[in-house]
Amino acid sequence: MRDLADWNSIPWPQLEPVSTAEQYAHALRSFGTAHIVGDREPGAVPFLDELRRRGVVTFDTEQPYSRLFMADLRLGPDLADLWPLPESVTLSLNRTPPFGGPDSEPEDDCTEQELDRMVAVLGPLMLAASWHCGWRGVPEFKGSGVKLCLNSVWLDQAAEPSPGEFGVWIALGSRVAWSPEGEVWRRDSGLLLGEAQQE
Repeated sequence: MRDLADWNSIPWPQLEPVSTAEQYAHALRSFGTAHIVGDREPGAVPFLDELRRRGVVTFDTEQPYSRLFMADLRLGPDLADLWPLPESVTLSLNRTPPFGGPDSEPEDDCTEQELDRMVAVLGPLMLAASWHCGWRGVPEFKGSGVKLCLNSVWLDQAAEPSPGEFGVWIALGSRVAWSPEGEVWRRDSGLLLGEAQQE
């Protein structure tokens, strides 16, 4: 990137929610807390009652008449028997160090050193990091950059779990990608690129 771009942004990481038994087991072993969000539908009520009974959940400003709940969950091996989670419940580590803090949002930027720490503890979790940039020789920079996906592959605009694999995507921007300038940039970049994908 540094050789081919006039400027590039700091990484923008997005950690996907825990969605497999392997990811759940890794989270229980490796992290202290997680954030859960869900609907109070009939399938989730016994799950929430069990979390309360075990004393492992702290609800955000709970609204008794709201269908949506948000809470911090203390993780540990004693929660292994709760998998699979109810369909309406999402468990995320976006607010758990090193992926973020209590006030973090999924789209927060990070330094390269912070991203390195995230990758070091990633295990089977799925992480995508994006850098926006101005490719040298491309007339317009809107939407151009690099996306790195770890433990996932990017197919048809969706991340698919693929443990142990990673992919790197180069975006030239929707207006430039299929233009003569884009074709020249791809040829002259010296990068071994796979098949081009529609944006």
